[in-house]
Amino acid sequence: MSLIESLAPNEVFVFGSNSGGAHGGGAARFAYDRFGAVWGQSEGLQGQSYGIDTMSGLGVLEDQARRFIAFAAEHPEMRFLVTEVGCGIAGYAPDDVKGFFAGAGENVVLPASFVA
Repeated sequence: MSLIESLAPNEVFVFGSNSGGAHGGGAARFAYDRFGAVWGQSEGLQGQSYGIDTMSGLGVLEDQARRFIAFAAEHPEMRFLVTEVGCGIAGYAPDDVKGFFAGAGENVVLPASFVA
């Protein structure tokens, strides 16, 4: 998957957030500026974006990634474009987090580093 510049009406940009939903940098800022992320909301669907808290530890990231996978399964009409969640400002390596997205459905597009 290459850099996401725009979305089709059924597509959702999945990004890493922090517990306060302060979307000040990285993919979170891009989601806020371009895809309807809500300032103050850290997790869940926000406009054409979906936030996962990556800054509160791997346990929280794993729990929220699992909730995201369940949400995506309940919404097969949507296509979720996942960024390298947790691998930017949070500082994790893809190998640290890719397993959290195991079992994602066909409507979830993972970055190459999460499937390799």
